[in-house]
Amino acid sequence: MFFIAFLSVDNSDSAYTFDYSAENNNFTGSVISVADGVVRVDGLSSVKSGELIEIDNEGTLTNGIVLNLEPDQVCALLLDIDTRVRVGNSAKALGVQCGLQVGYHLLGRVIDPLGNPLDAQSDISPLDDDSTVTAWYLLERDAPGIIDRKPVDTPVETGLKVVDALFPIGRGQRELIVGDRQTGKTSIAVDAIINQCRVADLKDEAVYCVYVCVGQKLSSLVRIVETLKREGAMDRSVIVAANASSPAALQYLAPYAGCSVGEFFRDQGDH
Repeated sequence: MFFIAFLSVDNSDSAYTFDYSAENNNFTGSVISVADGVVRVDGLSSVKSGELIEIDNEGTLTNGIVLNLEPDQVCALLLDIDTRVRVGNSAKALGVQCGLQVGYHLLGRVIDPLGNPLDAQSDISPLDDDSTVTAWYLLERDAPGIIDRKPVDTPVETGLKVVDALFPIGRGQRELIVGDRQTGKTSIAVDAIINQCRVADLKDEAVYCVYVCVGQKLSSLVRIVETLKREGAMDRSVIVAANASSPAALQYLAPYAGCSVGEFFRDQGDH
């Protein structure tokens, strides 16, 4: 199942941070259980839902994201496949929510939901061009209000005649691609991305695409990247990937990361 969102809104915000006073010691705790990438921590009574925590195992640090709050305990998903986390390890709240650095420097790259490169190229860093805009975007951001939303008045040409003629999609509209296995859902999404780049060349406008891969095989991801490169669409695309071997936390965060990247281009006035 695929979910495509064509963004056409103007909204931005800053990263949330939580201020812990020096006399408050309720943001430290200890691990009491570890199972299948989920840790249960006792003592973090001041932690917030969605906040990052850091677990220390004799100098080896592992991050997690808090998802479940209980009166005396919290449950968090580990962001790394790290079996070295043990019962009794110390944990502390970091006071920040999960996010990633977004910008035009992500174009043409394959990243994980935290912004780390997966394509064996150089490290991802903002371009040296002074005109390059980068920002830190939260993975979970407030949705824009009705007043801030622009009307849907510009079509999105997918390149598929049956879709464009019978089920036209507009910029700012969300469209669900649903179907059984091996029915062409991925092909529809990839063809739409390729056609956006062709239309952009004809109309001399910038159209950027974000493809989110969740739980797929690595070979499928490589095939998609090679297709986009062969068709000349990779330079205007960003791929956010959390394949089948990625931790459950990254697979959970992948759609949020893809939306954050798309919202950056939206906030810059791009399509």
